Amino acid sequence: MKYLDEYRNEALAQKVVSEIRRLVTKPWVLMEVCGGQTHTIVKYGIDHLIPPEVELVHGPGCPVCVTSLEMIDKAHAIARRPDVIFTSFGDMLRVPGSECDLLVLKSRGADIRVVYSPIDALKIARANPNKKVVFFAIGFETTAPGNAMAVWQAHQQGIKNFSVLVSHVLVPPAIASILQSPFNRVQGFLGPGHVCTVMGYREYEPIAERFRVPIVITGFEPLDILEGVLMTVRQLELGKWEVQNQYPRVVRREGNLIAQNLVNDVFEISDRKWRGVGSIPKSGYKLRYELRDHDAERIFEVEEIDTQEPTICISGLVLRGVKKPHDCPAFGKQCTPEHPLGATMVSAEGACAAYYAYGRHLQQPKQECGREEAVISYQ
Repeated sequence: MKYLDEYRNEALAQKVVSEIRRLVTKPWVLMEVCGGQTHTIVKYGIDHLIPPEVELVHGPGCPVCVTSLEMIDKAHAIARRPDVIFTSFGDMLRVPGSECDLLVLKSRGADIRVVYSPIDALKIARANPNKKVVFFAIGFETTAPGNAMAVWQAHQQGIKNFSVLVSHVLVPPAIASILQSPFNRVQGFLGPGHVCTVMGYREYEPIAERFRVPIVITGFEPLDILEGVLMTVRQLELGKWEVQNQYPRVVRREGNLIAQNLVNDVFEISDRKWRGVGSIPKSGYKLRYELRDHDAERIFEVEEIDTQEPTICISGLVLRGVKKPHDCPAFGKQCTPEHPLGATMVSAEGACAAYYAYGRHLQQPKQECGREEAVISYQ
């Protein structure tokens, strides 16, 4: 397909790989931030194609995966109410809470509906004035403008039976948190192309300077990923730490100012819990006080909930780039897409789901050149 095949050209990919091999002189650990990038890396085997000196680890860039267990349980508490129509994107329905998931609650009679846009949820609220309609507003900065628009329209049009359960998270504080961890191994980042389409990449420049790590804003096709790796490795080998933009066909330094203004009108910065990671200061959005009549947490007075993750699940370590899916003893055994223990096995952008979809559960790790490689087992 035009504009797509050119970023999947095998001959060009081999040239980029050859250049990475020529440049690299020592081991480097890079983290791709976005779950869509993880999916591309695993699907096309990019982590096996690049030189073994360059290790790719997977970051907390799957919005479904990082939605806190506490917030999932709050969603369940609201969705159970007989006066509520609970709306959500489809990938949230099978994310396990402490007891079950939204799909199980739906089978038990809860009015839970899949929508493709928060504006669809607003339409449901207009059509059902005797019901309280709640939209589960999750995601990174990418989805924040659409969710902000729905709240703004509800406020302007006086639709009082519409509210949002907000669980937005922000990428820059997550990167800073990873770099501050005593367990951190990451030396460079492939930055999130979709997020930066909205927000630009000015926020990443102080992080690169403070922690002396290169951050390359990267797209999602195979050649995007390979070029992002090349640009990051080149900086590392030269001892540089800058923010570079591999994705200029979509991303500008200033981002989309109209979208940013809308988000700032509706949301304000707040602390936020991340599933498997914990609380990160100033890493999320919450509704502004003047829009509190559309805040589902306030309306339904959902109390603090005691949560419990499966003890065998290491999704938190996977999200922080400390471990990989095949390091989990439950991966491909007790934990599969049909019976997920953690959110990273549910979402299409989750690292565990990507590994499983492309057969990594049939592979056994071995040590080679200072990193884990995979050997396919045919038994």
